[in-house]
Amino acid sequence: MKRVFVLSFVCAALCALACSAPPSGRGAGEIETAQGTSENRNGGSGANNSGGAVQFRVETVANNLEVPWAIAFAPDNRILFTERGGRVRVIEAGKLRPQPIHVIADVEPSGESGLMDLTLHPRFSENRLLYLAYAYRGDGGQRVRVVRFREANNSFTDSRVIVENIPAARNHAGTRVRFGPDGKLYITTGDATDSNLAPNLSSLAGKTLRLNDEGSVPPDNPFVNQRDARPEIWSYGHRNAQGLAWQPGTDLQFQTEHGPSGFDGRGGGDEVNIVERGKNYGWNEISHRETRAGMESPLLEYTPAVAPASAMFYRGKAFPQFQGNFFFGNLRGETLIRVVLDGRRVVSQERLLEDKYGRIREVAEGTDGAIYFSTSNRDGRGSPARDDDRIMRLVPVK
Repeated sequence: MKRVFVLSFVCAALCALACSAPPSGRGAGEIETAQGTSENRNGGSGANNSGGAVQFRVETVANNLEVPWAIAFAPDNRILFTERGGRVRVIEAGKLRPQPIHVIADVEPSGESGLMDLTLHPRFSENRLLYLAYAYRGDGGQRVRVVRFREANNSFTDSRVIVENIPAARNHAGTRVRFGPDGKLYITTGDATDSNLAPNLSSLAGKTLRLNDEGSVPPDNPFVNQRDARPEIWSYGHRNAQGLAWQPGTDLQFQTEHGPSGFDGRGGGDEVNIVERGKNYGWNEISHRETRAGMESPLLEYTPAVAPASAMFYRGKAFPQFQGNFFFGNLRGETLIRVVLDGRRVVSQERLLEDKYGRIREVAEGTDGAIYFSTSNRDGRGSPARDDDRIMRLVPVK
């Protein structure tokens, strides 16, 4: 009897260990395939991405992270990334530094907010300037600010607030911060779960903002001379845009945005938008594929919801078939979506890595031409594997 008990205990322990291990196909170099395109399309970049299927390996770059949000690549090949709890961390020569390079002490890391975006100045190699966007507790509740730092002697110094007191909440806090082809700093903001703020030009919530690199307002912004309108605003009527990128060749600005969910109306309605100066993108009056005069409807719409959380146009040489293609990570959809474009026209799209790595947030092109992405399985809504969260990459199979 004792022997039977021992054997049963061992079997149960082994089963528990097996059940707690990550499923197969989890970033150990397994081979995946993307479909090629049957037509020559350039997305405005002049690249030829026709051809057959594309094979790539999925590799883990760093693991056991805490909800990584943004990834940036320094000219010296270091990888900088944010964790929701307030840490900026560094991967150098393929290894994760054990200690963060910087910690935001007053971050408010709850729900969909925390330390969110990180972007480098276009002349980072000269001036060492970088920008962080994060939620904090301000007067009247949660807010978002963007702060510029200078990297010096392996630390961040010379902090300068670029913009702050942006309305936020546990959900719908945005935020992406990116430099456009015009050298201006663009910032997406969420509606802070108050949909009435999105069309209100006196509020910074539910908008795209456009600023100079030191935080001043460009004089050619669309609402600079309009009474009762914030001059920082570039576009409005957004619910919660978390992806921001510019198409090579055309310089069209693309955003990914979360559609209604539950309390805001019928589900789905996630969007890819081409965002232009001074335009109204409809929230809170239209959603999904609805149309109305004076409001912009999405280029692409997703129902059921996929929860798009990032945006990137591929420009690298490692995947010539992907040049000019638009990629974005999806949280609820647990997939990486690839869109082939011909300027404003959608040629085709496909879902990569679907249901294999859980919630995918960031997607970014590395200096090596690989496509990097981060998981967000420890954000309270996912089912984490044993070594989540992770930064992973797609590497072409030669």
